[in-house]
Amino acid sequence: MFDRRLIQYFDWGLMGLAILIGCIGLVTLYSAVTAETPTPQKMLFFKQLLWFSVGLVAMVAAFLFNYKMLDRWAQPSYFVCIALLIAVLFFGKYAGGSRRWLIIGPLSFQPSELVKIAVILSLAHYYSRDAKTRGFTLRELIRPLMIIILPVLLISLQPDLGTAGLVVLIAGSITVFVKIERRSFIYLIASGAVLVPLIWFFLKEYQKKRILVFLDPDRDPLGAGYHIIQSKIAIGSGMLSGKGFLKGTQNALSFLPEEHTDFIFSVLAEEWGFLGSVTLVLLFLILIFWGLTVAHGCREPFGTIVAVGVTAMIFWQVFINIGMSMGLFPVVGVPLPFVSYGGSSVLSTAVCIGLLLNVSMRRFMLE
Repeated sequence: MFDRRLIQYFDWGLMGLAILIGCIGLVTLYSAVTAETPTPQKMLFFKQLLWFSVGLVAMVAAFLFNYKMLDRWAQPSYFVCIALLIAVLFFGKYAGGSRRWLIIGPLSFQPSELVKIAVILSLAHYYSRDAKTRGFTLRELIRPLMIIILPVLLISLQPDLGTAGLVVLIAGSITVFVKIERRSFIYLIASGAVLVPLIWFFLKEYQKKRILVFLDPDRDPLGAGYHIIQSKIAIGSGMLSGKGFLKGTQNALSFLPEEHTDFIFSVLAEEWGFLGSVTLVLLFLILIFWGLTVAHGCREPFGTIVAVGVTAMIFWQVFINIGMSMGLFPVVGVPLPFVSYGGSSVLSTAVCIGLLLNVSMRRFMLE
């Protein structure tokens, strides 16, 4: 029987905020792909519009059922995503120096986007069953570590270090939230400090070059440093109120590379200036705070951890993408949620918002 309280407790504000950010993303993307010369790519806008519409349907589907059912499906969904990542390595579409997409009929999607959700659910499944007031010890963290390592290695082989690093950050945020025993936490930090420099020796040459150029963009201004330099110019040229819609010269004259994906924030900053940029950042901050409020209001461990994981995913993507556009981080290909072009990213973000709505609207169940 339908429970009327589901409507009473439905979080219309959260849904409206997500749709507003998505609409800003569509407007910005339209500018990014139509102002480009000499060959505008308007088809990308219509594809994104289609994916956003599909995302809204997925968002609704994600809050129609009781989220507690996902507790039982967390492990099967995780292994399905691992199988998809393995399939990418053998059958995935090769483009731009990496193999990240699976082709199914007329559609292509990135399984790594689904993996982020699967990891959140799997960690929530584990941590919610064995919560520790004293914090988890190193031995108790072995299983969560195995949950993280396998997808991170498979994603790194594509190679896609940006998404692999994002999975680590999401998992780390969840683990810190559920609490780690103090001594174990110190051991983990010390181990990370030792291992991080060793990663350098496993990076490909272009990846090393990105890091060196991040430290000194003028090292290769017409090559690897070109992206960051042009992005900074676009952001700075927007000044206070921007140049106006479709009037961004860095974008229109094709100086700004990857303007519809990695550097979509630079397009917005050039056209709408500091005021427009701050408005978008504030909207994301409200969304992140809203997600934490949902987590705080949930009276059940699994739902709380899922809400924290989803919020962490959105936070880190916003933080890294905008920082990347401003030259504060190396270029790693992390999309700006609901703004950057990409069907898989839009769909996964929409599902995550749906999960937040799901937890929020069922918070009364344990009251």
